[in-house]
Amino acid sequence: MTVYEFFTGDRYAAFSGVELLEVEPGRARARMKIREMHLNAGNVIQGGAVFTLADLAFAAAVNAYGNLAVSIETSIRYFRGVSEGILFADARIVHLHAKLATFEVTVTNEKEELIALFTATAFRKELTLPFKR
Repeated sequence: MTVYEFFTGDRYAAFSGVELLEVEPGRARARMKIREMHLNAGNVIQGGAVFTLADLAFAAAVNAYGNLAVSIETSIRYFRGVSEGILFADARIVHLHAKLATFEVTVTNEKEELIALFTATAFRKELTLPFKR
């Protein structure tokens, strides 16, 4: 099993329409086509949908090192509301330590406009994940 195959098993992200495009240790890219189910009462994408997209990219990038990592802190800032199109989440490592890893995830649309900025820190456990690096 590869890290990519492992994260296709994220049932909530899959149900939400999030697709993992690329993943390697310290970096990942995911996308989500905005559908009607993602829109809030104001007819713009619901913040939780954007968070789910960013969170999958973060989870894939941090866990691609091969050990189970769990989020201990996250923050998201929203800059633009959108109602249609495709969103992309690009995760990149900011700092890696034996026990902690900090990432930044930018969420953009097809026009490369910044939609949200997600930052997260994960605790890296000693448990090895069941995939080949």
